[in-house]
Formats: sequence, C-alpha cells, structure tokens
Amino acid sequence: MEDEKWEVAHVSSGMINANIVAGRLETEGIPVKLRYEAVGVIYGLTLDGLGEVRIMVPSDYLERAREVLAESYEEDDIVTDS
Repeated sequence: MEDEKWEVAHVSSGMINANIVAGRLETEGIPVKLRYEAVGVIYGLTLDGLGEVRIMVPSDYLERAREVLAESYEEDDIVTDS
C-alpha cells in the first residue's frame, strides 16, 4: 500500500470533520490517510487553511471514495440501538 499513489478525495476544515469523513470511507473498505499541518491541530486553528485536513486515498479508490462522499443520508436511514 505504501508504493501506491495517494490522491486527495476530500478537504475538511478541522480534525473532527476529517475523522468523520475518514470513518465513512473506512466503513466502505477504502484505505485513508490524513495529511495536515501540525500547528492547526495543536492549536485547533481553522483559519486561512491552518485547520485544513486533506483526506487521501489510493488512486485506485478515488472514484469510489467520491461516490461514497456524494451519497447523502436522512436521519431515518441511520439505525440506532434506542
């Protein structure tokens, strides 16, 4: 997997949003790496690109990742234990 070319599937504002997107992709079996500036994460800044997080996927998965992220869900679609 390290020899593969990784491409940006999505750009998120902040680590929380990036982890949500990454989790959605990983649930679909898509490998994910996050690329970000450390200072934005350390200080929690989301100003002028400092909090920007790039969600990277192997190029073979890029089209599928974009399809997954284009899907929307209604609250009724989510199954909960309650």
